[in-house]
Amino acid sequence: MDEDAEFRPLRVLAAAAIAQGIFRFDLADPDGAALPDFTAGAHLRVRLPNGLTRRYSLCSDPAETVSYSIAVKRDPAGQGGSVLLCDQVKAGDLLPCAPPRNDFPLTGNPVSRLFIAGGIGITPIMSMIRHLQAEGRPPWKLVYLTRSAAETAFREELSAPELKGRVVIHHDGGDPDRAYDLWPLLDQPKGRHIHCCGPRGLMQAVRDMTGHWPASAVHFEDFGTGSGQKRADDAPFAVRLASTGARVDVPAGTTILEALRASGVAVSHSCESGTCGSCRTGLLEGEADHRDLVLMEHEKANRIMVCVSRAAPGTDELVLDL
Repeated sequence: MDEDAEFRPLRVLAAAAIAQGIFRFDLADPDGAALPDFTAGAHLRVRLPNGLTRRYSLCSDPAETVSYSIAVKRDPAGQGGSVLLCDQVKAGDLLPCAPPRNDFPLTGNPVSRLFIAGGIGITPIMSMIRHLQAEGRPPWKLVYLTRSAAETAFREELSAPELKGRVVIHHDGGDPDRAYDLWPLLDQPKGRHIHCCGPRGLMQAVRDMTGHWPASAVHFEDFGTGSGQKRADDAPFAVRLASTGARVDVPAGTTILEALRASGVAVSHSCESGTCGSCRTGLLEGEADHRDLVLMEHEKANRIMVCVSRAAPGTDELVLDL
């Protein structure tokens, strides 16, 4: 299917700041038709006026398909997509969007769920909370970490009396010494699932503290950006396919997945951010620089997530079970 054919124009019903540097956009079909269904944790791919395509989590209730809502943090240090969207897109504009897709679903049947959100990472979790509140099960708790009250999206909604005891909002002012201590919450799995979304540092900390949890009980989302996974000092290397012996060069600034795809090699994938596990591939030879949030320590010797990980410094070639 032609990827461009997936996109349909949606009308911006409203565009407004909901916290310092965070803007909410409500989108609807121009003719008032119902939008495709989505599940909690899903995202939209949005094509911006300059041709960039970006992925934004839906923060609205999955039961409502008259319109979608996304929340976007204006990031001057980013690649320009959020600044363009927040500064230039207004009510009445049309934005091409692909149908919702979910790499961060509410899977399993746990006794309870723990949500950990950092900054704009609250967006998919808001959709999850709205869904669970409507269903009335299972019990859940949210720890929402931000720099300040002014930078806390959905603060009023999450401070509602009916959510008392379920929501902890913590501001650290950007001071590491004032960081929230998550360990007491993560000490024992106790049949729970964790859903974490936010800065890569937060997600890595949660990953490190949940090494003793079942892998199926810990879920991450970073909006598909692979934030922090491509580095200025990355070096080129090659991968060799065990089944054919074919060699595929992986330049600096290109992922293994991108290089394989350009060479016509099909690999299962989804999030392209090292968080969903879809592209887990056998590693037969070579040392990998693992940059994902999925593999357990005992898997890293013979598995690699090809969407983000690379060859370790000094390793010129990886042999993959492809």
